[in-house]
Amino acid sequence: MKAHDGMYIDGAWRPAAGRDTIAVVNPADEQVIAEVPAGGAEDVDAAVRAARAALPAWAATAPAERAARIAALRDVLVARKDEIAETVTAELGAPLPFSQAVHVGVPILVAGSYAELAASYAFEEKVGNSTVYAEPVGVVGAITPWNYPLHQIVAKVAPALAAGCTVVLKPAEDTPLTAQLFAEAVHEAGVPAGVFNLVTGLGPVAGQALAEHDGVDLVSFTGSTAVGRRIGATAGGAVKRVALELGGKSANVILPSADLAKAVGVGVANVMGNSGQTCSAWTRMLVHTSQYDEAVALAAEAAAKYGDRIGPLVNAKQHARVRGYIEKGVAEGARLVAGGPEAPREQGYFVSPTVFADVTPEMTVAQEEIFGPVVSLIRYEDEDDALRIANGTVYGLAGAVWAGDEAEAVAFARRMDTGQVDINGGRFNPLAPFGGYKQSGVGRELGSHGLAEYLQTKSLQF
Repeated sequence: MKAHDGMYIDGAWRPAAGRDTIAVVNPADEQVIAEVPAGGAEDVDAAVRAARAALPAWAATAPAERAARIAALRDVLVARKDEIAETVTAELGAPLPFSQAVHVGVPILVAGSYAELAASYAFEEKVGNSTVYAEPVGVVGAITPWNYPLHQIVAKVAPALAAGCTVVLKPAEDTPLTAQLFAEAVHEAGVPAGVFNLVTGLGPVAGQALAEHDGVDLVSFTGSTAVGRRIGATAGGAVKRVALELGGKSANVILPSADLAKAVGVGVANVMGNSGQTCSAWTRMLVHTSQYDEAVALAAEAAAKYGDRIGPLVNAKQHARVRGYIEKGVAEGARLVAGGPEAPREQGYFVSPTVFADVTPEMTVAQEEIFGPVVSLIRYEDEDDALRIANGTVYGLAGAVWAGDEAEAVAFARRMDTGQVDINGGRFNPLAPFGGYKQSGVGRELGSHGLAEYLQTKSLQF
């Protein structure tokens, strides 16, 4: 697969400062499909300098023109959607239909939403005898993960550009080819030189250099809570703003009045999507004790349907990690009713869709983020017990509540310590803010709340 052998900086592809490279591996067959440069501090510095030089002109560009460039970017992504989907499938392993619908379809939707917001957002308002201006925060260092390689890029870059910021992107080393295609799309869309820049490299090297750079005004990071803590500490020392979208251990609460079969089926599907590599996945299924055995049987049946429908995990490390969690679940007394740690194929980083029953809230599989196709069923006695279990982790990113009466579900959801809750299978909304409570992060992405992350306020009194 074709890859650029340089960095996209100041509107052009230029050679990397060093000669180190990163091998891109197809997780379905474990074959190397490309190599990209492993950038370092010198490459990051060049990209940040380009972004700083481009900032004054881009910040002064009329919102309508910024909106036009984002709309053009959206159109390029649409025109190249098949190529991008095939690239995501090759480097992430997601089945092609899932790549087309989710990995490419959703970012196109999000890009379109920011083209509209950039044109309509109130960048100034009158407050008494003051005029309050929303101005770009400056140069953004965007560090994105591998699990949704295009979506996470668009969810950071599009609002940053809409706000008038310039960007340096450091994508995950497992999925850099999608990021390179995005850079090509930015160029084709006519975004001015230096407004968007791309540096590929390893997190502890290029990512750290970007987070620490004095020329970066805001670091937007999506990834593990452990890395988020380090970035937060680094940024705090420099009094630098951060937006952190971190881990999750979301609860899927099925109240007794719910349609049990539907709630269980949708709940299992939610976890199996993207091979379980989704931070907001509803990995803890909470069921009333009177319906627990039926729910276990339904979940096992649902998981069996995904045996040959989900893709591999992204790499060997993630494969070993998820299998280790499954083994630990068995060792701690959870009962396997579907799947298990044994690899279902000789080649590729595949894990069987797995369902645990008899999981107690304190077990490791109920507390830690597994990031694989693993569902844990936990019984509860009453609503207070369910709420205690749902809120009983360090995370608070997402969740779901099912009930026969919508008002009943809403009342429960309002008591959950989490940033986003789906009621009775509510649909994805690209304008709704996404982000977490507790150790699931700081700040929000998507919609007007996501745009606000990249703005700062100035007031003039008259």
